[in-house]
Amino acid sequence: MPSLDFAFSDAVNAFRARLQAFMDEHIHPNESVYHGQQAAMADRWQPVPIVEALKPRAREAGLWNLFLPHSARGAGLSNLDYAPLAEIMGRVAWASEVFNCSAPDTGNMETLDRYGSEAQKREWLAPLLAGEIRSCFCMTEPDVASSDATNIQCRIRRDGGDYVITGRKWWSSGALDPRCRLLIVMGKTDPDSIDRYRQQSMILVPRDTPGVRIIRHLPVFGFDDAPHGHAEIVFDDVRVPAANILLGEGRGFEIAQGRLGPGRIHHCMRTIGLAERALEMMCRRALDRRPFGKPLAEQGVTVERIAEARILIDQARLLVLHAAWKMDTVGNKAARGEIAAIKVAAPAMACRVIDWAIQAHGAAGVTTDFGLAQMYKTARTMRIVDGPDEVHRHQIGRLELAKYRPPRSNA
Repeated sequence: MPSLDFAFSDAVNAFRARLQAFMDEHIHPNESVYHGQQAAMADRWQPVPIVEALKPRAREAGLWNLFLPHSARGAGLSNLDYAPLAEIMGRVAWASEVFNCSAPDTGNMETLDRYGSEAQKREWLAPLLAGEIRSCFCMTEPDVASSDATNIQCRIRRDGGDYVITGRKWWSSGALDPRCRLLIVMGKTDPDSIDRYRQQSMILVPRDTPGVRIIRHLPVFGFDDAPHGHAEIVFDDVRVPAANILLGEGRGFEIAQGRLGPGRIHHCMRTIGLAERALEMMCRRALDRRPFGKPLAEQGVTVERIAEARILIDQARLLVLHAAWKMDTVGNKAARGEIAAIKVAAPAMACRVIDWAIQAHGAAGVTTDFGLAQMYKTARTMRIVDGPDEVHRHQIGRLELAKYRPPRSNA
């Protein structure tokens, strides 16, 4: 295996400089504009104008579809190359969409790029890459423990030249966006298969197909995340052509593993960007506020927390970069332990750093004035999405124990 070089290439550093310049010129100065526009909208589920206005500028700047590792349809960046760019975008919750790099569209585009037929790519991947539509991924279900995806109950039944889908999903992020046109749905085509990992399939469902019913939106700690949102959806005998199946029956788990690996890298690097933003805010607050006659920055506990935050963020970043490098060099399956580790480490780190930043802001930290409450909501949710901490720790522990188990005898 080649050695890991922590110096980014000239090409990646050029992307970083251009992206940071765009953030400084167009994103950060418009954060108050974004919130003001959204607050004034009669329908919060419509696109926010400033985001739509900035998308053409991002395309003109060559900062569009930066993800898609090792694909001719992307920017030609590896997972390791893309990681620092995801961190920069992650400092502002809505920034990734400006560059057409936001979840779940990134994961869905990677899925279509890797596993879709040419017809599926023409119909769905092309408009997603162009930013003309958005999409949703439907995997989690309310009635089963979805941390074990073999529990999924949604049925995908073959009926002549069609498949018929019946089931209930929730936490289907993006389904409430009026631009959402495509749902990628995971369900069981062969629930009786002796191989639990060959029972599931994924299928493409146009959002306007009869029988697709959005029941409600699901707020997170009181935030509705409009216009993106998270939906509970019922599939009531939804009929789609058999050609909509992805890769073939029984390949759903395989697709999920290919999809979730890069997605976890993206989530973790965005989370690190969020933590960096929180640390910056904590430092500025500590220098500005003067309780008991001297700045917070000169009081022991705050200085300790700032130092610890710096250490925790840098540790998490290096862990994520190592996981991204390993994905690029030996593949997602061989890097599964490293991917699981970052999924535990990065959100836990961010929760602690953001919590300290909230404390430094006092009562103001729990309001919506500074955005820290929403940042904490995002970081805390990351400990559940794409698999809860407990599942990832279990996998890490099993992989570690496997190094010390005696080899099986062939006798």
